[in-house]
Amino acid sequence: MSIEVVRLSRRFDRTPAVDGVSFRIATGELVALLGPSGSGKSTLLRMIAGLEPPDAGDIRLAGKNVTGESPRERNVGFVFQHYALFSHQTVAENIAFGLNVRKVPKDEIRRRVTELLNLVQLKGLENRYPSQISGGQRQRVAVARALAPRPGVLLLDEPFGALDAKVREDLRRWILELHELTRVTTLFVTHDQHEALEIAHRILVMNRGRIEQEGTPREIFDDPATPFVAGFIGENNLIRADVTEPHVARWGPLRFAVNGHPTGRALRVYFRPNDVSVSASEGAGLVRASIVKTRFRGPSLELLLRLGEDRHIVSHVPRDVALPEGGANESVVYVGIRAFHAYEES
Repeated sequence: MSIEVVRLSRRFDRTPAVDGVSFRIATGELVALLGPSGSGKSTLLRMIAGLEPPDAGDIRLAGKNVTGESPRERNVGFVFQHYALFSHQTVAENIAFGLNVRKVPKDEIRRRVTELLNLVQLKGLENRYPSQISGGQRQRVAVARALAPRPGVLLLDEPFGALDAKVREDLRRWILELHELTRVTTLFVTHDQHEALEIAHRILVMNRGRIEQEGTPREIFDDPATPFVAGFIGENNLIRADVTEPHVARWGPLRFAVNGHPTGRALRVYFRPNDVSVSASEGAGLVRASIVKTRFRGPSLELLLRLGEDRHIVSHVPRDVALPEGGANESVVYVGIRAFHAYEES
């Protein structure tokens, strides 16, 4: 089932939570709504589910305008961040809830619950209560309950937000495997860019009620369309460089080849720490820097580098990289910027 929203808007106390948003999700896609808290993600998801009325715009599922229909009429499964399981019901009873409401025959309910217990890898836990299983298992029950009525669309609102890092990592892999098995059109909300980049086929980046950019994870990461996306996705150095001559912007000793920006303009330049190359020896295009601080990050080292007086950037380099004096403070290195994104200051 495809999802299409057309110029969808919702205001709270005259403040736009969602502001004229339009996009389309094809049948079977797995798409992330990514953005900071307050960007309108959950409000948009709740409008698609029928839990929040829009002030303007249309919602179409499988080409049908469902803007005025109830949540039940939309054939949408919804999973909340905090599970919303019934504490007095067993795992099996929670999964069966939507089927019982629809008065599905008992034999069919039993078959469907058994099928879903296997699908979400909870076989043997069907008689336990939510308080007797882990947070990750409770979230699997919530997903199984949403899938029980065979929805055409699955909506997940920060599905891993209440879980610790290791459980989130395991559930991300599980969601991918589940989607491969079910092929249900899935839209999930997250503020965690790592989740979105790892799981989604496409990402819709939201900010202040609008979509700043949509594209594949690689497109969003490698080619941010706006300064907001550049700053929000991944770790970044942000500097202010001046276009001092045609096609060249400068920041201290660093030079950036830029096109389409008039001389005299100030640019916001973003570049990732892993795009800052560090060498122990001089080379073409490299500038002199000194190491201010070294921080161990497991597979990599984080270097705080000083380029001249009061100019600092951060680099991430492999932990086994050859550094002068072993990376001791004030040791001299030579750095270059492999990739960057520049935007004119507004």
